[in-house]
Amino acid sequence: MHVLIYIKADQIRIANIWFDMVQNLRIADLVGVIVAKFGGSALGVHGSLLPSVIERIRQLMEEAKIVAVFSAPIIKYDEKNVSMTDVALSKGKSFASTQPTDLQVLRNVYDVLSSNYLDSVCKKEFTDLLNSFFHEVTVSLKQAAENRRFVDVVRSRTLAYSGEIPMSYLMDYVLRSSGFKSGHVSITHWPIITDDNFEGANFSLEDSRRSISSLLDLIENNEVVTMGGFIGKTTDGLETTYERGGSDRTAADIAILLNDKYDVRIDFEKDGAVQSADPKVVKNELHYVTHLSYNEARLAGMFGMKILDPVAIKEIDDNGLDIPITVTDMSSPSRFTIIKRKLPNDGDENLIKIVTGKKNCAIVRMDSVSASHLLAMLEKVREYHEFVKLSPYRVDDLEISRILFLDAEFIRRNERYFRAYSSKVDIIYQRGVVTMIGDNMWKSPRIASLASSTVGEHGINILNLDAQEETSRILIIVEDSGNSVNSAISAIHSQRPKFHGK
Repeated sequence: MHVLIYIKADQIRIANIWFDMVQNLRIADLVGVIVAKFGGSALGVHGSLLPSVIERIRQLMEEAKIVAVFSAPIIKYDEKNVSMTDVALSKGKSFASTQPTDLQVLRNVYDVLSSNYLDSVCKKEFTDLLNSFFHEVTVSLKQAAENRRFVDVVRSRTLAYSGEIPMSYLMDYVLRSSGFKSGHVSITHWPIITDDNFEGANFSLEDSRRSISSLLDLIENNEVVTMGGFIGKTTDGLETTYERGGSDRTAADIAILLNDKYDVRIDFEKDGAVQSADPKVVKNELHYVTHLSYNEARLAGMFGMKILDPVAIKEIDDNGLDIPITVTDMSSPSRFTIIKRKLPNDGDENLIKIVTGKKNCAIVRMDSVSASHLLAMLEKVREYHEFVKLSPYRVDDLEISRILFLDAEFIRRNERYFRAYSSKVDIIYQRGVVTMIGDNMWKSPRIASLASSTVGEHGINILNLDAQEETSRILIIVEDSGNSVNSAISAIHSQRPKFHGK
């Protein structure tokens, strides 16, 4: 059914409210499968939030069938709360250095949670599986010790069988023990197929489409299906991993695979909906962002906001899909942010949606011809996208490109390759970037000047300002020293009412 609503310009706010209502109705009535991703923080330290996860899945089941994607759990280790992934990485490095350590910590959390949440039948089945996973980890780490290298499939297999795989199997049995009709994606019938770049794999859509029959059967025969994030498999069955944060990509890739058969949406369960700045940086006058476009969410993720992995959005966008995404406050599910490919006009009050920033960046300068070859290699061969092309400039008759890389460590590790593209490359480290994000910022030509003057008034030296209408962002580059990046974020955020004409 199509409904036509005619509104006047001064009724735009009513139209936005109507849009919210329609989106909520669509989510409630039309979705066939919800791909719900639960990160380590959603699970709680040592799985302390499992009751909340169970209840949240129960709520989501009122709307649709669920494919629940789980990250590795967080545990307390060496007096810190860390992901099991980090613990496994430290064990791997120890074994590769011929300094083997006790591995019991890699399974303790699963033993404790199975004792607390599983009935006797489920506990017996899961314990047998956990023993087999732990055996895989032990064998892999022995190989790391023999080869004195913790890399490639040895690394991927260790991370898979100590983190996401046992956690996803455990959650299946937790749900069964709680009365759900649940199943888990078996690692032997894995639907996420990647290339053989073991430590930073790339999703292969066509190969994955040929591997989803088992997943489809599980969805048809269960209310909930659990699976691990972050993990892939090559066409010949070897384990791979995405980059860190890859569980977000798993959720996106599963939604892409299911999109042909179901009405799908993705739900990222977090400890809060999206706010106008990182609450660890800005303490006052934060507000919740109700809607983001794919473009806005991707930019915010690139420049430091922990919303979701920007590559996850890119993979959906690259496939020409418009899969609705929600970022939900798990403790208060009525508070959420909707992310869609394109949003209706938000009105001038939302010109700047997010102010964020990144430390430890670097700028690479080289002639534009060499830069074009370098960037083509990074994007097409290595599928690396953590950079932004800034406005070029000319020296005599030569055009010089400037590229802002958002991870200076990547440049340091690969500096020799950069210099191979141009002997005159110039690399500047210790740079930070502050970013203002909003698809409608172009409506106010004052924003760039107000932002730069605000930063200057707080005694922060602006090294470069790059504003481009088509990218929906304004970048202010500063020296990464002391608290300069966070101070600039706070200063700009505090002036948002002025930017909006208030």
